Amino acid sequence: MDKTQFTPTLPLRDIVVFPNMIVPLFVGRDRSIRALDEVMRTNKKIILITQKNAEIDSPNEEDLYSYGCESKILQLLKLPDGTVKVLVEGVHKVKVLEFKNDDKYLTSTYEFVQDIVEKREELLTFAIALIRKLEKLSNLNKKISFELMSNLKDQKDPSRIADHISGQLNISIPEKQKLLEIVNLKTRLDKLLEHVNKEINVISVEKRIRGRVKNQMEKTQREYYLNEQMKAIQKELGDIEDGKDEIAQLQKLIVKAKMPKEATKKCLSELKKLRSMSAMSAEATVVRNYLDWMVELPWHIKDKKLENIDLLEAKKILDEDHFGLEKIKERILEYLAVQKRVGKMKGAILCLVGPPGVGKTSLGKSIARSTGRKFVRMSLGGIRDEAEIRGHRRTYIGSLPGKIIQQMKKAGTKNPLFLLDEIDKVGTDYRGDPSSALLEALDPEQNIAFNDHYLEVDYDLSDVMFVTTANTLNILPPLLDRLEVIRIPGYTEDEKINIANNYLIPKQLKNNGLKNDEWNLDQPVLKDIIRSYTKESGVRNLEREISKLARKTVKNILTKEDGDKVISSKNLSKFLGVKKFNYGEKESDNKVGIVTGLAWTEHGGEILKIESAIMPGKGKMQITGKLGDVMQESVKAAKSYVRSKSLEFGIIPPIFEKKDFHVHVPEGATPKDGPSAGIAMVTSIISSITGIPVDRNIAMTGEVTLRGHVLQIGGLKEKLLAAHRAGIPKVLIPEDNKKDLVEIPKDILDKIQISTVKTVDEVLKLALTKELKPVEWIEVENIPKTKNNEKPTAGSTH
Repeated sequence: MDKTQFTPTLPLRDIVVFPNMIVPLFVGRDRSIRALDEVMRTNKKIILITQKNAEIDSPNEEDLYSYGCESKILQLLKLPDGTVKVLVEGVHKVKVLEFKNDDKYLTSTYEFVQDIVEKREELLTFAIALIRKLEKLSNLNKKISFELMSNLKDQKDPSRIADHISGQLNISIPEKQKLLEIVNLKTRLDKLLEHVNKEINVISVEKRIRGRVKNQMEKTQREYYLNEQMKAIQKELGDIEDGKDEIAQLQKLIVKAKMPKEATKKCLSELKKLRSMSAMSAEATVVRNYLDWMVELPWHIKDKKLENIDLLEAKKILDEDHFGLEKIKERILEYLAVQKRVGKMKGAILCLVGPPGVGKTSLGKSIARSTGRKFVRMSLGGIRDEAEIRGHRRTYIGSLPGKIIQQMKKAGTKNPLFLLDEIDKVGTDYRGDPSSALLEALDPEQNIAFNDHYLEVDYDLSDVMFVTTANTLNILPPLLDRLEVIRIPGYTEDEKINIANNYLIPKQLKNNGLKNDEWNLDQPVLKDIIRSYTKESGVRNLEREISKLARKTVKNILTKEDGDKVISSKNLSKFLGVKKFNYGEKESDNKVGIVTGLAWTEHGGEILKIESAIMPGKGKMQITGKLGDVMQESVKAAKSYVRSKSLEFGIIPPIFEKKDFHVHVPEGATPKDGPSAGIAMVTSIISSITGIPVDRNIAMTGEVTLRGHVLQIGGLKEKLLAAHRAGIPKVLIPEDNKKDLVEIPKDILDKIQISTVKTVDEVLKLALTKELKPVEWIEVENIPKTKNNEKPTAGSTH
């Protein structure tokens, strides 16, 4: 054979082919299929080499063993899925001298390897002994066919016997490859005998274990049957009662639970019933489940003693977790101080109200930490069934206690902090009203004896500190009356920057695996993110944008992209995309009939544009913009006020009969309601009639009466925050809201000029760019008389 001639080579996965071994192979790799095609055109000879790692698709020289088998292709069949089934027969053991990795397929040069045979007769005897061992193995595992054993017994060549047995052994691929590479026949036969003996020992042990397990199972079943018979005989004789051990255990647990007298009496009564029931009856299971619930509830276990509360430590924890929110923190510390002094106090029921993302739920967790209580949370969003709160009666299949009792069991203590999330999202339908069911749990005078339908006894919730959260005060009035409402308004721009630097950025650096020296963010960029990529009262979207920056930074570091190393205002759009919002929503110039109003929504404050237009017509009033009933009435009241004072505003009354009026509030798809846009409506209508532009730098809020008085409004802080976000420098508010300015952050008061107004006249003086000139009565007197010599009235169309 020419050692320099390269022969097509087929790498194999999970199989080692030995000489004289016939085996089917399934070939799917393109290069391997091309190698087979080439061989079929020539001499049908191919070299089969096993891969070291079966997962490599395109193996190189270092991925293949150096010993293989020259084989002959007996049959080749192409399958419909593109793979090839080939039947090969090993011919000679070979050692590869050189691999050549062509584009088409793998080739190699090789030399034949002959077994070293010493004392052939002795080796044949050894081989026959090995066949007998293999026959013993086949009797144990039944995996080696009878035909193969017959063929082996007929063989007289020890090399062939060794090759056949090597291919049949249940050993690993590396072990088989080692057998192929052993040139000394005696050594190979020794190794084969060792493998066969090892396999026989393993199977024998497994067989013994299986037999032992079977005997044990039979013994256990026999014992169980005899025990049941013995119990039945003893029961007939009256010696024992069913489930004595379980009953005794439950009785101990009832005593250990230290329940109130009523609950203990109820449990002992149920236990007495259980004694007389069959252990396998359905009723016994119900009673057993009931007693399990009763003994697992925390009837007397309490957390940390109240006198050990450290107020300074509690304040430190609250400050660590949340920036600002001084009013809420002060209220919590007051509660802790009284609790520390008195030692026993009815649990406060706080209601944190504010827009999404301001930290209501996380504040609940901080209160739990600062008070040293366990924290449990129950989401009320979408709950419609009263049984979710009070539980199902035990007569129902699969009945359970309500969520309150379930969470108390989970807390494992009698005085946890219980967070009732989204209390304003509770629904109601034919199954009852969960809000009404909460009245008992959230009333400090009643919850000392909270009654769950499943337990059927009173449970004391007076030590629980309830905290509820809501986006709006759209809560059942009697329930709202039981709550101490604490408003959490949105954050100012400076507060958001502080929160981002102290809380959000460190959190996102940790979550995304960034080191401090890998994060380069210019400080002014945070202000750009807040203004151009978020429009919210809270910081949830701000956190998402910071997370996006962190993810992109990590990606750039790992992919080694030559991107910007520092995130600045210039390259911010590369990280976060196109700006989502325009900062500063005020008009570009002063316009007629367009007024900037301020609105409160459950998501925080919003800017409201109010537009008015007049056109020739018959005095009709059109209102558009999906306005609610209250807001539509506010528009009508504004028009009536303008009409009643028209002469003072320099408006000739007949205009109301000869012109049509249209009031529109843009973003027509968004529902709007409330009376607080009254003064903005009046200003817009007067501006459109007189043609005097409205100052674009002024926003206003206030309800108007038919006498022109400006009434108090709510949500002042949220509205001022909206004006601040929009870049409006001056805001008009009702005089009665002046007292609320003490709660407005100082940086907002420094940046916005706030003017208080009592009447519409004051509003018009500040909002319109020109002063209104009243119509003199003498001008009305000089209007020509009619045919009947009568002066026209104020509403006349003459």
